[in-house]
Amino acid sequence: MQRAKVVGASPASEKLKTHRISGGSCLKKLFPLKESNTTVLTEVIAGVTTFLSMSYIIFVQPAVLSTCGMDFGSVLTATCIASAVGTLLMGLLARYPIAQAPAMGHNFYFAFIVCGPVAMGGMGYPWQVALGATVISGSLFVILSAVGLKFRELIIGIIPDSLKNAIAVGIGLLIALIGFQYGGVIVDSPGTLVTLGNPKYPEVWLTLFGTVLIGVLVVLRIKGAILIGIFATAMAGIPLGITKYHGIVSMPASLAPTFAKVDVVGLFKHKEFFTVIFVLFFLDLFDSIGTLVGIGEQGGFMKDGKLPRVQWAFFSDAVATVVGAVMGTSTVSSYIESTAGIQAGGRTGLANMVTAFLLLLSLFFLPIVETVGGGYPIQGDRYLYPIIAPALIIVGSMMLGGTARIRWDDPTEAIPAFLTISIIPFSVSITEGLAFGFISYSILKAVSGQGLKVHWLFHLVSAAFVARYVLLRG
Repeated sequence: MQRAKVVGASPASEKLKTHRISGGSCLKKLFPLKESNTTVLTEVIAGVTTFLSMSYIIFVQPAVLSTCGMDFGSVLTATCIASAVGTLLMGLLARYPIAQAPAMGHNFYFAFIVCGPVAMGGMGYPWQVALGATVISGSLFVILSAVGLKFRELIIGIIPDSLKNAIAVGIGLLIALIGFQYGGVIVDSPGTLVTLGNPKYPEVWLTLFGTVLIGVLVVLRIKGAILIGIFATAMAGIPLGITKYHGIVSMPASLAPTFAKVDVVGLFKHKEFFTVIFVLFFLDLFDSIGTLVGIGEQGGFMKDGKLPRVQWAFFSDAVATVVGAVMGTSTVSSYIESTAGIQAGGRTGLANMVTAFLLLLSLFFLPIVETVGGGYPIQGDRYLYPIIAPALIIVGSMMLGGTARIRWDDPTEAIPAFLTISIIPFSVSITEGLAFGFISYSILKAVSGQGLKVHWLFHLVSAAFVARYVLLRG
Protein backbone atom coordinates (compact mmCIF):
# COMPACT_ATOMS: atom_id res chain seq x y z
CA MET A 1 0.00 0.00 0.00
CA GLN A 2 2.79 2.32 0.93
CA ARG A 3 4.66 1.28 -2.18
CA ALA A 4 1.70 2.14 -4.40
CA LYS A 5 1.46 5.50 -2.76
CA VAL A 6 5.11 6.28 -3.39
CA VAL A 7 4.96 5.23 -7.04
CA GLY A 8 1.74 7.02 -7.72
CA ALA A 9 2.96 10.18 -6.08
CA SER A 10 6.26 10.35 -8.00
CA PRO A 11 6.69 13.96 -9.23
CA ALA A 12 9.05 12.80 -11.96
CA SER A 13 6.48 10.31 -13.30
CA GLU A 14 3.71 12.90 -13.27
CA LYS A 15 5.96 15.40 -15.04
CA LEU A 16 6.94 12.86 -17.69
CA LYS A 17 3.31 11.88 -18.24
CA THR A 18 2.28 15.52 -18.63
CA HIS A 19 5.17 16.10 -21.02
CA ARG A 20 4.13 13.13 -23.16
CA ILE A 21 0.51 14.25 -23.31
CA SER A 22 1.55 17.78 -24.20
CA GLY A 23 3.96 16.53 -26.87
CA GLY A 24 1.35 14.20 -28.34
CA SER A 25 -1.25 16.98 -28.43
CA CYS A 26 1.20 19.28 -30.19
CA LEU A 27 1.94 16.61 -32.81
CA LYS A 28 -1.78 15.98 -33.37
CA LYS A 29 -2.42 19.70 -33.72
CA LEU A 30 0.35 20.11 -36.28
CA PHE A 31 -0.37 16.91 -38.18
CA PRO A 32 -3.94 15.62 -37.72
CA LEU A 33 -3.17 12.03 -38.74
CA LYS A 34 -6.43 10.45 -37.61
CA GLU A 35 -8.60 13.12 -39.20
CA SER A 36 -6.61 12.78 -42.43
CA ASN A 37 -7.03 8.99 -42.42
CA THR A 38 -3.29 8.31 -42.28
CA THR A 39 -0.63 7.01 -39.88
CA VAL A 40 2.92 7.88 -38.93
CA LEU A 41 4.23 4.90 -40.92
CA THR A 42 2.23 5.92 -44.00
CA GLU A 43 3.52 9.48 -43.77
CA VAL A 44 7.11 8.23 -43.46
CA ILE A 45 6.68 6.02 -46.54
CA ALA A 46 5.10 8.94 -48.42
CA GLY A 47 7.94 11.27 -47.47
CA VAL A 48 10.56 8.79 -48.62
CA THR A 49 8.63 8.14 -51.84
CA THR A 50 8.42 11.85 -52.65
CA PHE A 51 12.12 12.25 -51.95
CA LEU A 52 13.10 9.39 -54.23
CA SER A 53 10.79 10.67 -56.97
CA MET A 54 12.27 14.17 -56.86
CA SER A 55 15.87 13.27 -55.99
CA TYR A 56 16.94 13.60 -59.61
CA ILE A 57 16.85 17.39 -59.18
CA ILE A 58 19.86 17.08 -56.86
CA PHE A 59 21.87 16.01 -59.89
CA VAL A 60 20.01 17.77 -62.73
CA GLN A 61 20.05 21.25 -61.18
CA PRO A 62 23.85 21.55 -60.86
CA ALA A 63 24.27 20.19 -64.38
CA VAL A 64 21.95 22.87 -65.79
CA LEU A 65 23.25 25.87 -63.84
CA SER A 66 26.89 24.90 -64.30
CA THR A 67 26.43 25.63 -68.03
CA CYS A 68 26.38 29.33 -67.21
CA GLY A 69 29.53 29.21 -65.08
CA MET A 70 28.18 28.33 -61.63
CA ASP A 71 30.10 25.87 -59.47
CA PHE A 72 28.55 22.38 -59.72
CA GLY A 73 29.12 21.33 -56.11
CA SER A 74 28.00 24.64 -54.65
CA VAL A 75 24.76 24.57 -56.65
CA LEU A 76 24.16 21.02 -55.44
CA THR A 77 24.50 22.03 -51.80
CA ALA A 78 22.36 25.15 -52.30
CA THR A 79 19.69 23.04 -53.99
CA CYS A 80 19.49 20.56 -51.09
CA ILE A 81 19.36 23.25 -48.39
CA ALA A 82 16.86 25.53 -50.18
CA SER A 83 14.63 22.56 -50.99
CA ALA A 84 14.71 21.42 -47.37
CA VAL A 85 13.85 24.93 -46.11
CA GLY A 86 10.87 25.22 -48.45
CA THR A 87 9.69 21.69 -47.74
CA LEU A 88 9.87 22.23 -43.96
CA LEU A 89 7.95 25.49 -44.19
CA MET A 90 5.30 23.90 -46.39
CA GLY A 91 4.86 21.04 -43.93
CA LEU A 92 4.80 23.19 -40.79
CA LEU A 93 2.85 26.23 -42.03
CA ALA A 94 0.59 24.93 -44.82
CA ARG A 95 0.64 21.35 -43.43
CA TYR A 96 0.54 19.71 -46.85
CA PRO A 97 2.74 16.83 -48.10
CA ILE A 98 3.97 18.98 -50.98
CA ALA A 99 7.74 19.15 -51.34
CA GLN A 100 9.71 22.13 -52.65
CA ALA A 101 12.70 22.21 -54.98
CA PRO A 102 14.12 24.26 -57.88
CA ALA A 103 11.49 24.22 -60.61
CA MET A 104 12.27 22.51 -63.89
CA GLY A 105 11.75 25.02 -66.67
CA HIS A 106 12.71 27.92 -64.44
CA ASN A 107 16.26 26.60 -64.29
CA PHE A 108 16.41 26.38 -68.10
CA TYR A 109 15.09 29.94 -68.43
CA PHE A 110 17.72 31.05 -65.90
CA ALA A 111 20.64 29.25 -67.55
CA PHE A 112 19.86 29.33 -71.27
CA ILE A 113 17.75 32.48 -71.73
CA VAL A 114 18.84 34.98 -69.08
CA CYS A 115 22.47 33.80 -68.89
CA GLY A 116 22.71 32.21 -72.34
CA PRO A 117 25.05 33.66 -75.03
CA VAL A 118 23.48 36.43 -77.11
CA ALA A 119 24.62 34.64 -80.28
CA MET A 120 22.41 31.69 -79.31
CA GLY A 121 19.33 33.76 -78.43
CA GLY A 122 20.17 34.40 -74.78
CA MET A 123 20.49 37.71 -72.95
CA GLY A 124 24.08 37.18 -71.87
CA TYR A 125 23.55 38.18 -68.22
CA PRO A 126 26.10 37.04 -65.61
CA TRP A 127 24.67 34.38 -63.32
CA GLN A 128 25.09 36.74 -60.35
CA VAL A 129 22.64 39.13 -62.02
CA ALA A 130 20.19 36.32 -62.74
CA LEU A 131 20.29 35.42 -59.04
CA GLY A 132 19.53 39.07 -58.29
CA ALA A 133 16.40 38.91 -60.46
CA THR A 134 15.39 35.69 -58.69
CA VAL A 135 15.75 37.36 -55.27
CA ILE A 136 13.56 40.27 -56.37
CA SER A 137 10.91 37.94 -57.78
CA GLY A 138 10.84 35.84 -54.62
CA SER A 139 10.86 38.91 -52.37
CA LEU A 140 7.75 40.25 -54.09
CA PHE A 141 5.89 37.09 -53.09
CA VAL A 142 7.23 37.27 -49.53
CA ILE A 143 5.97 40.86 -49.26
CA LEU A 144 2.54 39.91 -50.62
CA SER A 145 2.26 37.20 -47.96
CA ALA A 146 3.69 39.35 -45.15
CA VAL A 147 1.23 42.21 -45.62
CA GLY A 148 -1.71 39.81 -45.74
CA LEU A 149 -2.56 40.12 -49.43
CA LYS A 150 -4.11 36.90 -50.71
CA PHE A 151 -3.58 37.58 -54.39
CA ARG A 152 -2.65 34.05 -55.38
CA GLU A 153 -5.30 32.55 -53.10
CA LEU A 154 -7.88 34.76 -54.81
CA ILE A 155 -6.67 33.64 -58.24
CA ILE A 156 -7.12 29.98 -57.28
CA GLY A 157 -10.67 30.79 -56.15
CA ILE A 158 -11.61 32.35 -59.49
CA ILE A 159 -10.33 29.47 -61.65
CA PRO A 160 -13.35 27.54 -63.02
CA ASP A 161 -13.72 23.89 -61.97
CA SER A 162 -13.23 22.72 -65.56
CA LEU A 163 -9.80 24.39 -65.70
CA LYS A 164 -8.87 23.14 -62.22
CA ASN A 165 -9.51 19.57 -63.35
CA ALA A 166 -7.80 20.20 -66.68
CA ILE A 167 -4.69 21.49 -64.89
CA ALA A 168 -4.51 18.29 -62.83
CA VAL A 169 -4.90 16.14 -65.96
CA GLY A 170 -2.34 18.20 -67.89
CA ILE A 171 0.17 17.87 -65.08
CA GLY A 172 -0.47 14.13 -65.02
CA LEU A 173 0.32 13.88 -68.73
CA LEU A 174 3.41 16.03 -68.23
CA ILE A 175 4.62 13.78 -65.41
CA ALA A 176 4.02 10.70 -67.56
CA LEU A 177 5.78 12.30 -70.54
CA ILE A 178 8.81 13.11 -68.40
CA GLY A 179 8.75 9.54 -67.11
CA PHE A 180 8.65 8.09 -70.65
CA GLN A 181 11.52 10.34 -71.70
CA TYR A 182 13.58 9.60 -68.58
CA GLY A 183 13.16 5.89 -69.30
CA GLY A 184 14.07 6.13 -72.99
CA VAL A 185 10.62 4.86 -73.98
CA ILE A 186 9.98 8.09 -75.89
CA VAL A 187 12.91 9.70 -77.74
CA ASP A 188 13.54 12.64 -80.05
CA SER A 189 12.86 12.13 -83.75
CA PRO A 190 13.75 14.64 -86.52
CA GLY A 191 10.69 13.80 -88.59
CA THR A 192 7.97 13.47 -85.95
CA LEU A 193 9.60 15.31 -83.01
CA VAL A 194 9.25 12.20 -80.83
CA THR A 195 9.00 8.46 -81.45
CA LEU A 196 9.17 5.14 -79.61
CA GLY A 197 12.58 4.28 -78.19
CA ASN A 198 14.43 1.14 -79.17
CA PRO A 199 12.91 -1.71 -77.09
CA LYS A 200 16.24 -3.56 -77.28
CA TYR A 201 17.93 -1.00 -75.03
CA PRO A 202 18.31 -2.04 -71.36
CA GLU A 203 17.00 1.27 -70.00
CA VAL A 204 13.74 0.77 -71.91
CA TRP A 205 13.36 -2.78 -70.58
CA LEU A 206 14.05 -1.60 -67.04
CA THR A 207 11.51 1.24 -67.33
CA LEU A 208 8.81 -1.06 -68.65
CA PHE A 209 9.60 -3.66 -65.97
CA GLY A 210 9.33 -1.06 -63.22
CA THR A 211 6.12 0.38 -64.65
CA VAL A 212 4.41 -3.03 -64.81
CA LEU A 213 5.69 -3.96 -61.35
CA ILE A 214 4.40 -0.77 -59.70
CA GLY A 215 1.13 -1.17 -61.61
CA VAL A 216 0.71 -4.70 -60.24
CA LEU A 217 1.51 -3.56 -56.69
CA VAL A 218 -1.02 -0.70 -56.98
CA VAL A 219 -3.70 -3.08 -58.28
CA LEU A 220 -3.01 -5.42 -55.35
CA ARG A 221 -3.29 -2.39 -53.04
CA ILE A 222 0.17 -2.97 -51.53
CA LYS A 223 1.09 -0.08 -49.21
CA GLY A 224 4.19 1.74 -50.36
CA ALA A 225 3.77 0.30 -53.88
CA ILE A 226 5.67 3.11 -55.56
CA LEU A 227 8.53 3.04 -53.03
CA ILE A 228 8.82 -0.75 -53.27
CA GLY A 229 8.75 -0.47 -57.06
CA ILE A 230 11.55 2.10 -57.11
CA PHE A 231 13.85 -0.06 -54.99
CA ALA A 232 12.97 -3.22 -56.93
CA THR A 233 13.70 -1.42 -60.19
CA ALA A 234 17.04 -0.25 -58.80
CA MET A 235 17.93 -3.83 -57.88
CA ALA A 236 16.88 -5.10 -61.31
CA GLY A 237 19.13 -2.47 -62.88
CA ILE A 238 22.28 -3.95 -61.30
CA PRO A 239 22.76 -6.88 -63.75
CA LEU A 240 21.85 -4.56 -66.64
CA GLY A 241 24.68 -2.21 -65.72
CA ILE A 242 22.28 0.70 -65.13
CA THR A 243 22.35 0.80 -61.34
CA LYS A 244 25.90 1.51 -60.25
CA TYR A 245 27.25 1.54 -56.73
CA HIS A 246 28.81 4.93 -55.94
CA GLY A 247 29.76 4.49 -52.31
CA ILE A 248 28.08 5.53 -49.08
CA VAL A 249 29.34 8.74 -47.48
CA SER A 250 30.72 12.02 -48.82
CA MET A 251 31.27 15.46 -47.31
CA PRO A 252 28.96 18.28 -48.52
CA ALA A 253 30.37 20.54 -51.21
CA SER A 254 31.23 24.11 -50.14
CA LEU A 255 28.71 26.93 -50.69
CA ALA A 256 31.48 29.53 -50.96
CA PRO A 257 31.58 29.80 -54.79
CA THR A 258 27.92 30.93 -55.01
CA PHE A 259 26.89 32.02 -51.50
CA ALA A 260 25.77 35.68 -51.29
CA LYS A 261 26.91 36.35 -54.85
CA VAL A 262 23.57 37.99 -55.69
CA ASP A 263 23.96 41.13 -57.84
CA VAL A 264 20.77 43.17 -57.56
CA VAL A 265 22.42 46.49 -58.46
CA GLY A 266 23.94 45.03 -61.61
CA LEU A 267 20.51 43.84 -62.73
CA PHE A 268 19.25 47.38 -63.22
CA LYS A 269 22.14 48.17 -65.54
CA HIS A 270 20.55 45.93 -68.15
CA LYS A 271 17.78 47.41 -70.28
CA GLU A 272 15.64 44.25 -70.14
CA PHE A 273 15.71 43.92 -66.37
CA PHE A 274 11.95 44.48 -66.08
CA THR A 275 11.18 41.70 -68.56
CA VAL A 276 13.40 39.25 -66.68
CA ILE A 277 11.79 40.05 -63.31
CA PHE A 278 8.31 39.96 -64.87
CA VAL A 279 8.85 36.57 -66.49
CA LEU A 280 10.40 35.04 -63.36
CA PHE A 281 7.53 36.42 -61.27
CA PHE A 282 4.95 35.17 -63.76
CA LEU A 283 6.50 31.74 -64.10
CA ASP A 284 6.68 31.31 -60.34
CA LEU A 285 3.14 32.61 -59.83
CA PHE A 286 1.41 30.33 -62.28
CA ASP A 287 3.62 27.28 -61.92
CA SER A 288 2.85 27.43 -58.19
CA ILE A 289 -0.85 27.91 -58.80
CA GLY A 290 -1.00 25.18 -61.43
CA THR A 291 0.98 22.70 -59.34
CA LEU A 292 -0.92 23.39 -56.11
CA VAL A 293 -4.30 23.15 -57.85
CA GLY A 294 -3.28 19.95 -59.61
CA ILE A 295 -1.89 18.34 -56.45
CA GLY A 296 -4.79 19.71 -54.40
CA GLU A 297 -7.31 18.05 -56.69
CA GLN A 298 -5.34 14.81 -56.74
CA GLY A 299 -4.90 14.65 -52.96
CA GLY A 300 -8.45 15.72 -52.14
CA PHE A 301 -7.25 18.86 -50.38
CA MET A 302 -9.53 21.27 -52.25
CA LYS A 303 -12.56 22.49 -50.28
CA ASP A 304 -15.38 24.16 -52.23
CA GLY A 305 -12.98 24.90 -55.08
CA LYS A 306 -10.37 26.45 -52.79
CA LEU A 307 -7.16 25.19 -51.20
CA PRO A 308 -7.16 25.87 -47.43
CA ARG A 309 -4.05 27.61 -46.04
CA VAL A 310 -2.86 28.28 -49.58
CA GLN A 311 -1.32 31.61 -48.53
CA TRP A 312 1.15 29.67 -46.36
CA ALA A 313 1.92 27.36 -49.25
CA PHE A 314 2.84 30.35 -51.41
CA PHE A 315 4.76 31.96 -48.56
CA SER A 316 6.82 28.78 -48.21
CA ASP A 317 7.99 28.67 -51.82
CA ALA A 318 8.59 32.44 -51.82
CA VAL A 319 10.91 32.25 -48.80
CA ALA A 320 12.63 29.17 -50.24
CA THR A 321 13.20 31.02 -53.52
CA VAL A 322 14.93 33.92 -51.74
CA VAL A 323 16.99 31.57 -49.57
CA GLY A 324 17.93 29.49 -52.60
CA ALA A 325 18.99 32.51 -54.66
CA VAL A 326 21.19 33.81 -51.84
CA MET A 327 22.83 30.38 -51.58
CA GLY A 328 23.13 29.87 -55.31
CA THR A 329 20.21 28.17 -57.07
CA SER A 330 17.21 29.18 -59.20
CA THR A 331 13.52 29.59 -58.33
CA VAL A 332 12.16 27.09 -55.79
CA SER A 333 8.55 26.00 -56.16
CA SER A 334 6.06 23.26 -55.27
CA TYR A 335 7.03 19.99 -56.91
CA ILE A 336 4.66 17.91 -58.99
CA GLU A 337 6.59 14.79 -57.97
CA SER A 338 4.89 15.19 -54.58
CA THR A 339 1.97 13.34 -56.15
CA ALA A 340 4.07 10.17 -55.83
CA GLY A 341 4.09 10.58 -52.06
CA ILE A 342 0.40 11.44 -52.03
CA GLN A 343 -0.34 8.27 -53.97
CA ALA A 344 1.69 6.41 -51.34
CA GLY A 345 -0.76 7.74 -48.74
CA GLY A 346 0.75 11.05 -47.62
CA ARG A 347 -1.88 13.48 -46.37
CA THR A 348 -0.18 15.79 -43.85
CA GLY A 349 2.93 17.90 -43.42
CA LEU A 350 4.55 15.08 -41.47
CA ALA A 351 5.54 13.53 -44.80
CA ASN A 352 7.35 16.78 -45.61
CA MET A 353 9.37 16.51 -42.41
CA VAL A 354 10.69 13.18 -43.69
CA THR A 355 11.38 14.53 -47.18
CA ALA A 356 13.19 17.59 -45.80
CA PHE A 357 15.27 15.42 -43.47
CA LEU A 358 16.32 13.23 -46.40
CA LEU A 359 17.19 16.28 -48.48
CA LEU A 360 19.57 17.45 -45.76
CA LEU A 361 20.82 13.94 -45.10
CA SER A 362 21.59 13.53 -48.80
CA LEU A 363 24.32 16.15 -48.39
CA PHE A 364 26.29 13.48 -46.54
CA PHE A 365 25.07 10.41 -48.41
CA LEU A 366 25.08 11.63 -51.98
CA PRO A 367 26.69 8.41 -53.30
CA ILE A 368 23.68 6.37 -52.10
CA VAL A 369 21.20 8.87 -53.54
CA GLU A 370 23.09 8.78 -56.81
CA THR A 371 22.93 4.97 -56.84
CA VAL A 372 19.13 5.05 -56.75
CA GLY A 373 18.23 8.37 -58.36
CA GLY A 374 21.33 9.20 -60.34
CA GLY A 375 21.40 9.36 -64.11
CA TYR A 376 22.35 6.66 -66.58
CA PRO A 377 24.65 8.08 -69.30
CA ILE A 378 23.69 7.21 -72.86
CA GLN A 379 25.25 9.77 -75.22
CA GLY A 380 28.03 12.09 -74.13
CA ASP A 381 26.54 14.24 -71.37
CA ARG A 382 22.97 12.96 -71.87
CA TYR A 383 21.43 11.07 -68.97
CA LEU A 384 18.31 8.98 -68.46
CA TYR A 385 16.60 8.08 -65.16
CA PRO A 386 15.05 4.64 -65.75
CA ILE A 387 14.81 3.84 -62.05
CA ILE A 388 12.65 6.90 -61.30
CA ALA A 389 10.77 6.85 -64.62
CA PRO A 390 8.24 4.07 -63.76
CA ALA A 391 7.05 5.95 -60.67
CA LEU A 392 6.44 9.08 -62.74
CA ILE A 393 4.54 7.15 -65.42
CA ILE A 394 2.23 5.45 -62.91
CA VAL A 395 1.63 8.67 -60.97
CA GLY A 396 0.79 10.45 -64.22
CA SER A 397 -1.83 7.84 -65.04
CA MET A 398 -3.43 8.31 -61.64
CA MET A 399 -4.04 11.99 -62.30
CA LEU A 400 -6.29 11.57 -65.34
CA GLY A 401 -9.49 11.00 -63.37
CA GLY A 402 -10.28 14.73 -63.56
CA THR A 403 -11.34 14.32 -67.20
CA ALA A 404 -14.63 12.83 -65.99
CA ARG A 405 -15.43 16.05 -64.10
CA ILE A 406 -15.03 18.36 -67.10
CA ARG A 407 -18.21 19.52 -68.88
CA TRP A 408 -17.37 18.21 -72.35
CA ASP A 409 -20.88 19.01 -73.61
CA ASP A 410 -20.24 22.76 -73.20
CA PRO A 411 -17.71 24.06 -75.79
CA THR A 412 -16.95 27.15 -73.66
CA GLU A 413 -15.73 24.78 -70.93
CA ALA A 414 -14.44 21.89 -73.06
CA ILE A 415 -12.18 23.78 -75.49
CA PRO A 416 -10.22 25.73 -72.83
CA ALA A 417 -9.93 22.49 -70.81
CA PHE A 418 -8.61 20.63 -73.86
CA LEU A 419 -6.09 23.36 -74.62
CA THR A 420 -4.88 23.33 -71.02
CA ILE A 421 -4.57 19.54 -70.97
CA SER A 422 -2.71 19.35 -74.29
CA ILE A 423 -0.46 22.41 -74.06
CA ILE A 424 0.99 21.53 -70.63
CA PRO A 425 2.71 18.33 -71.85
CA PHE A 426 3.31 19.51 -75.43
CA SER A 427 5.13 22.66 -74.26
CA VAL A 428 6.52 20.98 -71.12
CA SER A 429 5.23 23.99 -69.19
CA ILE A 430 2.38 24.33 -66.70
CA THR A 431 2.42 28.10 -67.23
CA GLU A 432 1.85 27.83 -71.00
CA GLY A 433 -1.07 25.46 -70.43
CA LEU A 434 -2.66 27.91 -68.02
CA ALA A 435 -2.11 30.75 -70.49
CA PHE A 436 -3.92 28.97 -73.33
CA GLY A 437 -6.70 27.88 -70.99
CA PHE A 438 -7.23 31.32 -69.45
CA ILE A 439 -7.15 33.26 -72.70
CA SER A 440 -9.44 30.88 -74.59
CA TYR A 441 -11.89 30.70 -71.66
CA SER A 442 -12.23 34.49 -71.53
CA ILE A 443 -12.72 34.77 -75.30
CA LEU A 444 -15.24 31.92 -75.60
CA LYS A 445 -17.29 33.08 -72.61
CA ALA A 446 -17.34 36.62 -74.01
CA VAL A 447 -18.57 35.63 -77.49
CA SER A 448 -21.21 33.35 -75.95
CA GLY A 449 -22.58 36.21 -73.87
CA GLN A 450 -21.40 34.75 -70.58
CA GLY A 451 -18.40 37.00 -70.10
CA LEU A 452 -19.96 38.94 -67.22
CA LYS A 453 -20.57 35.71 -65.30
CA VAL A 454 -16.82 35.21 -65.06
CA HIS A 455 -14.94 37.04 -62.28
CA TRP A 456 -13.37 40.23 -63.62
CA LEU A 457 -10.03 39.27 -62.13
CA PHE A 458 -10.01 36.12 -64.27
CA HIS A 459 -10.25 38.29 -67.39
CA LEU A 460 -7.50 40.53 -66.00
CA VAL A 461 -5.22 37.52 -65.60
CA SER A 462 -6.05 36.46 -69.17
CA ALA A 463 -5.04 39.93 -70.35
CA ALA A 464 -1.80 39.61 -68.36
CA PHE A 465 -1.05 36.36 -70.18
CA VAL A 466 -1.56 38.13 -73.50
CA ALA A 467 0.75 40.93 -72.34
CA ARG A 468 3.33 38.31 -71.37
CA TYR A 469 3.40 36.91 -74.88
CA VAL A 470 3.72 40.41 -76.32
CA LEU A 471 6.65 41.21 -74.01
CA LEU A 472 8.33 37.89 -74.70
CA ARG A 473 8.04 38.44 -78.44
CA GLY A 474 9.43 41.93 -78.08
